Amino acid sequence: MADLAQVREGLRAYRLISAMWIRSLMAYRLSFAMTALGNFAVTAFDFAAILLMFSQVDRLGGYSLAEIAFLYGAACTSFGFADLALGSMDRLGKRVRDGTLDTLLVRPAPVIAQVAADRFGLHRLGRLAQGVLVLVYALVVLDIAWTPVKVLMIPLMVLCGAGIFAAVFVAGAAFQFLAQDAAEVQNAFTYGGTTLLQYPPTVFAKDLVRGVTFVLPLAFVNWLPALYVLGRPYPLDLPVWTAFTPPLVAVACLALAGVAWRAGLRSYRSTGS
Repeated sequence: MADLAQVREGLRAYRLISAMWIRSLMAYRLSFAMTALGNFAVTAFDFAAILLMFSQVDRLGGYSLAEIAFLYGAACTSFGFADLALGSMDRLGKRVRDGTLDTLLVRPAPVIAQVAADRFGLHRLGRLAQGVLVLVYALVVLDIAWTPVKVLMIPLMVLCGAGIFAAVFVAGAAFQFLAQDAAEVQNAFTYGGTTLLQYPPTVFAKDLVRGVTFVLPLAFVNWLPALYVLGRPYPLDLPVWTAFTPPLVAVACLALAGVAWRAGLRSYRSTGS
């Protein structure tokens, strides 16, 4: 019951702090609109690069443009949700270095909620919208023999993918308690992981595919469930039922990230000033 009460308090603090930043942002609506549009345009360059590739080839790694658009849209939508909710976590290293984290420790709200909601970036909706548009495009043009299970797999894939990326954000923030300047390391696994998942696993070496399947399970964000929807085998010859394990993987990743966060927070010793 105590843990549940703490979760409720954390969600309430997150809602209040993020609402405060949104109100501040909406005071300059034109600036917000331009920033969100810029975010949309910048992220769209990734898909533009894929379109340029397909201007020269018919298939990439054995996959058509529509199939890669499906992988791209699923990965970007999942990451977009996680980035919108927890993208501010990469600022933790700066707070640790300059000692401003101390001010969060004395407030009557969970630290993780305060860090996540700090300077809430509503402009990140541009990235999310771009991913959703590509995903919708892919679902329209793909020729898939839809079944109820495959239909349900789409929202399940997006939500579980967002959970896995959220775990990576939290674990990366926990690492910053030790490294203090590890934002780029965290970005390598979040933004870098998203870029990796935008392409089919067949274009990568099997050792890399094994790494993002069994070590850092980013493959469960979209590769495994998406290949089930597309009716394609996974390069590592995993059984079909692994396509249905993203919820378990997401829960496990979030639990491990929570343990890492608590360990990192306990190790924090302030600036000494």
